[in-house]
Amino acid sequence: MGQPANDYLPFTAGIGLRAPHYCKVLEKLPKLGWVEVHNENFFGGGAALHTLLKVREHYPVSLHGVGMGLASTAPLDQAHLSALYRLCDAVQPAAVSEHLCWNSVPDISTNGSMAINDLLPFPYTQEALSRVARRVDQVQEKLGRRLLVENLSSYLSFTSSEMTEGEFLSELSWRTGCAILFDVNNLYVNARNLGVDAKAFIHALPAEAVAEYHLAGHSIRDGCLVDTHSTQVCAEVWELYEFALQHIGPRPTLIEWDSDIPALAVLKGEAERAQQRLEEYTCLS
Repeated sequence: MGQPANDYLPFTAGIGLRAPHYCKVLEKLPKLGWVEVHNENFFGGGAALHTLLKVREHYPVSLHGVGMGLASTAPLDQAHLSALYRLCDAVQPAAVSEHLCWNSVPDISTNGSMAINDLLPFPYTQEALSRVARRVDQVQEKLGRRLLVENLSSYLSFTSSEMTEGEFLSELSWRTGCAILFDVNNLYVNARNLGVDAKAFIHALPAEAVAEYHLAGHSIRDGCLVDTHSTQVCAEVWELYEFALQHIGPRPTLIEWDSDIPALAVLKGEAERAQQRLEEYTCLS
């Protein structure tokens, strides 16, 4: 079990803070380890950013991106990156993370790119690794901070892959110095849908590079697990989380819930379950 990457999130459980809970959180100031928000919701400034800055007065904030498209072949969106830079400057977040996916293609008609509103998988090849590493370097240089890169929930795999996703993330971290945001539910979804060896994935990750965990719920549609973040964390994901705690160690842990969002008390209850496990494995480590 290696020492964790040096980030500034507390080693506690936090929640994904979404709009339905902004007012109640600021009014009640419940006991929360930290909160995470989606970058793109605050790029426009205005009332949303004002609210986030008020939240930042009381809780560590993590910025989590869904639109960078680190694995895209289109040029990195400089306007998007600049907006993220300005947001980081205003909020001074404890961590900044992004998904390991692609979401855009070159648009010949405009000499620009066309965005796709999804987090899309790609083959884990040496060519892709070099491309993603260059883009991660660009992001980290612009922001002047380390980026956390999250493993993806996927619904297909590529025969052209030359390595597993865990090996890809490990090598990416080694090349760029980026950290890993390990989403346990994403791994469980891939294990069930694609036959990914979840324990081998965890063993492939360099423990010292893992800086954060995500936990979430999923839906089942026609026998396929879908990463909807719409329900409580299932028993199997809790078990996989405990396996990760045992082999990687305790890290800041987030409860994500993005649709069918429940009462704040339900989110807090899930965070408390994660906190109990964090404390148990902190004592053992």
